[in-house]
Amino acid sequence: MTRKAKTTLWLSFSYVLLAIIGVFCVYPALWVTMSSLRVGDALYSDTIIPSALTLEHYTNLFDKYLFAGWYVNTLKISVASMIIGTVLTLLTGYAFSMFRFAGRKNLMSLLLVLGLFPGFMSMIAIYILLNQMNLLNTHLAIIIVYAAGAPLFFLFSKSYFDTIPKSLVEAARIDGAGHLTIFFRIIMPLSTPLIVFTSLMTFTGAFTDFIFAKLVLRTPEKKTLAVGLFDMITDPFSTEFTTFAAGCVLVAVPITVLFILMQRFLVDGLTAGAEKG
Repeated sequence: MTRKAKTTLWLSFSYVLLAIIGVFCVYPALWVTMSSLRVGDALYSDTIIPSALTLEHYTNLFDKYLFAGWYVNTLKISVASMIIGTVLTLLTGYAFSMFRFAGRKNLMSLLLVLGLFPGFMSMIAIYILLNQMNLLNTHLAIIIVYAAGAPLFFLFSKSYFDTIPKSLVEAARIDGAGHLTIFFRIIMPLSTPLIVFTSLMTFTGAFTDFIFAKLVLRTPEKKTLAVGLFDMITDPFSTEFTTFAAGCVLVAVPITVLFILMQRFLVDGLTAGAEKG
């Protein structure tokens, strides 16, 4: 077999494999979307495309449930967590990249190890702390938990800042600039891909999280989308599964739009952070 034939065969295999992966990725989303437009409450159907389409389930979300309130709560928590978490993550990465101090490597290793543990392992301790601070059933508690956990994933920002020439920082220091001035007026304008990547990851994590929101939030008006939709179908007498599918579609809209709009910055942030460990 010639080299050209081997290349053609390998490319054909790669395209077939990618097509199969694409079908596995797209099919569940398409199935949920079509289910949200199906007449009735049952998710099961002989065909993926329903014979009759309806938008009734979307209107039911706003008429029968506090879906609009859940959406506002989720956006409020996600945006606040994104802003605070991004700033904390970038400051953590900047400190580890620019400063040399005793115990730096040990502290980095500790944060990396802590970041490997699943978040639900700390649920009981967080619940007790929030209870002692009288913050249960408040959105502030969720924002604090999400924002405080964000710096554990500082490695991308630290790796990105390592690629910025130290001469820029040293020149600014000679001119009398402080570290906060250097960070916000020199480092930040050079870190757009990193900021977009960190913001998007923090926003997505807060927007889709269920465990901590379910642990802390109790009253219906305080619920987020994940908790509200979960409670919608866990009722023993609940049969509105197609309405649940409609809610899932609306939940996916902002995240999908953000990923499409920020795709270029997302790729740049990932590759730039991988250049230097």
